[in-house]
Amino acid sequence: MNMLSISCKASIKAVVHLASQVESGKKSSIKEIAELINENEHTVGKLLQKLVKDGIINSNKGPTGGFYISAKQKNQPIINIIRSIDGQDVFKKCGLGFSKCSEKHPCPFHDDYKLIRDLFKKKCEENQVDNFYEKVRGGLAHLVG
Repeated sequence: MNMLSISCKASIKAVVHLASQVESGKKSSIKEIAELINENEHTVGKLLQKLVKDGIINSNKGPTGGFYISAKQKNQPIINIIRSIDGQDVFKKCGLGFSKCSEKHPCPFHDDYKLIRDLFKKKCEENQVDNFYEKVRGGLAHLVG
Protein backbone atom coordinates (compact mmCIF):
# COMPACT_ATOMS: atom_id res chain seq x y z
CA MET A 1 0.00 0.00 0.00
CA ASN A 2 1.69 3.16 -1.26
CA MET A 3 -0.41 6.27 -1.03
CA LEU A 4 2.21 8.66 -2.40
CA SER A 5 4.14 8.41 -5.65
CA ILE A 6 7.93 8.14 -5.69
CA SER A 7 8.00 11.66 -7.18
CA CYS A 8 5.93 13.01 -4.32
CA LYS A 9 8.18 11.40 -1.71
CA ALA A 10 11.24 12.87 -3.44
CA SER A 11 9.57 16.29 -3.48
CA ILE A 12 8.86 16.15 0.24
CA LYS A 13 12.49 15.23 0.93
CA ALA A 14 13.69 18.09 -1.30
CA VAL A 15 11.47 20.66 0.41
CA VAL A 16 12.52 19.46 3.86
CA HIS A 17 16.15 19.86 2.77
CA LEU A 18 15.40 23.41 1.62
CA ALA A 19 13.89 24.10 5.05
CA SER A 20 17.30 23.35 6.53
CA GLN A 21 18.74 26.23 4.49
CA VAL A 22 16.30 28.97 5.57
CA GLU A 23 18.35 30.30 8.49
CA SER A 24 21.60 30.48 6.50
CA GLY A 25 19.90 31.90 3.40
CA LYS A 26 21.76 29.36 1.27
CA LYS A 27 20.25 28.32 -2.05
CA SER A 28 20.59 24.74 -3.31
CA SER A 29 21.27 23.50 -6.83
CA ILE A 30 19.38 20.68 -8.50
CA LYS A 31 22.54 18.57 -8.39
CA GLU A 32 23.03 19.16 -4.66
CA ILE A 33 19.43 18.29 -3.84
CA ALA A 34 19.43 15.19 -6.08
CA GLU A 35 22.61 13.88 -4.42
CA LEU A 36 21.35 14.60 -0.91
CA ILE A 37 18.02 12.80 -1.39
CA ASN A 38 19.52 10.08 -3.61
CA GLU A 39 17.32 10.76 -6.64
CA ASN A 40 17.85 11.29 -10.37
CA GLU A 41 18.98 14.85 -11.18
CA HIS A 42 16.70 15.20 -14.22
CA THR A 43 13.66 14.04 -12.25
CA VAL A 44 14.48 16.33 -9.33
CA GLY A 45 14.80 19.27 -11.74
CA LYS A 46 11.31 18.67 -13.11
CA LEU A 47 9.84 18.28 -9.63
CA LEU A 48 11.47 21.46 -8.37
CA GLN A 49 10.15 23.40 -11.37
CA LYS A 50 6.63 22.18 -10.61
CA LEU A 51 7.00 23.16 -6.95
CA VAL A 52 8.18 26.65 -7.96
CA LYS A 53 5.26 27.02 -10.38
CA ASP A 54 2.84 26.09 -7.57
CA GLY A 55 4.44 28.50 -5.05
CA ILE A 56 5.71 25.76 -2.73
CA ILE A 57 9.36 26.84 -3.17
CA ASN A 58 11.27 29.65 -4.93
CA SER A 59 14.16 29.85 -7.36
CA ASN A 60 16.61 32.43 -8.65
CA LYS A 61 18.64 32.12 -11.82
CA GLY A 62 22.25 33.12 -12.32
CA PRO A 63 25.56 32.54 -10.53
CA THR A 64 24.06 33.14 -7.07
CA GLY A 65 20.83 31.38 -7.93
CA GLY A 66 19.29 28.15 -6.80
CA PHE A 67 16.24 26.81 -5.02
CA TYR A 68 15.08 27.98 -1.60
CA ILE A 69 12.02 28.47 0.59
CA SER A 70 11.00 31.44 2.69
CA ALA A 71 10.25 31.34 6.39
CA LYS A 72 6.54 31.54 5.49
CA GLN A 73 6.83 28.60 3.06
CA LYS A 74 8.64 26.62 5.75
CA ASN A 75 5.43 26.80 7.78
CA GLN A 76 3.15 25.44 5.05
CA PRO A 77 1.51 22.04 5.56
CA ILE A 78 3.02 18.97 3.90
CA ILE A 79 -0.28 18.43 2.08
CA ASN A 80 0.59 21.39 -0.19
CA ILE A 81 3.49 19.39 -1.63
CA ILE A 82 1.32 16.29 -2.05
CA ARG A 83 -1.39 18.24 -3.88
CA SER A 84 1.19 19.86 -6.14
CA ILE A 85 2.83 16.60 -7.21
CA ASP A 86 0.19 13.86 -6.84
CA GLY A 87 -2.95 15.97 -7.19
CA GLN A 88 -6.16 16.34 -5.22
CA ASP A 89 -7.43 12.78 -5.69
CA VAL A 90 -4.58 10.95 -3.95
CA PHE A 91 -6.70 10.72 -0.79
CA LYS A 92 -9.65 9.22 -2.64
CA LYS A 93 -7.91 6.28 -4.31
CA CYS A 94 -8.63 2.65 -3.50
CA GLY A 95 -6.12 0.83 -1.30
CA LEU A 96 -6.14 -2.16 -3.63
CA GLY A 97 -5.95 -0.05 -6.77
CA PHE A 98 -9.46 -0.74 -8.05
CA SER A 99 -10.81 2.01 -10.28
CA LYS A 100 -14.47 1.40 -9.40
CA CYS A 101 -14.10 1.21 -5.62
CA SER A 102 -16.45 3.62 -3.83
CA GLU A 103 -18.74 3.95 -0.82
CA LYS A 104 -21.55 2.34 -2.84
CA HIS A 105 -19.32 -0.29 -4.48
CA PRO A 106 -16.50 -0.94 -1.95
CA CYS A 107 -13.60 -3.34 -2.31
CA PRO A 108 -12.95 -5.79 0.57
CA PHE A 109 -10.34 -3.41 2.05
CA HIS A 110 -12.34 -0.19 1.58
CA ASP A 111 -13.50 0.59 5.12
CA ASP A 112 -10.16 -0.22 6.80
CA TYR A 113 -8.14 1.63 4.17
CA LYS A 114 -10.41 4.67 4.31
CA LEU A 115 -9.59 5.07 8.03
CA ILE A 116 -5.85 4.89 7.32
CA ARG A 117 -6.12 7.22 4.31
CA ASP A 118 -8.17 9.80 6.22
CA LEU A 119 -5.78 9.76 9.19
CA PHE A 120 -2.80 10.13 6.87
CA LYS A 121 -4.48 13.10 5.14
CA LYS A 122 -5.17 14.72 8.53
CA LYS A 123 -1.52 14.31 9.57
CA CYS A 124 -0.36 15.84 6.27
CA GLU A 125 -2.65 18.82 6.89
CA GLU A 126 -1.42 19.23 10.50
CA ASN A 127 2.32 18.74 9.93
CA GLN A 128 4.25 21.62 8.47
CA VAL A 129 7.48 21.40 6.50
CA ASP A 130 9.22 22.82 9.56
CA ASN A 131 7.89 19.96 11.75
CA PHE A 132 9.56 17.44 9.42
CA TYR A 133 12.78 19.46 9.30
CA GLU A 134 12.95 19.71 13.10
CA LYS A 135 12.64 15.91 13.37
CA VAL A 136 15.52 15.46 10.88
CA ARG A 137 17.64 18.11 12.58
CA GLY A 138 16.99 16.53 15.98
CA GLY A 139 18.09 13.10 14.70
CA LEU A 140 14.59 11.67 15.16
CA ALA A 141 14.10 11.14 11.41
CA HIS A 142 16.16 10.86 8.22
CA LEU A 143 15.75 12.05 4.62
CA VAL A 144 17.44 9.03 3.03
CA GLY A 145 16.94 5.39 3.89
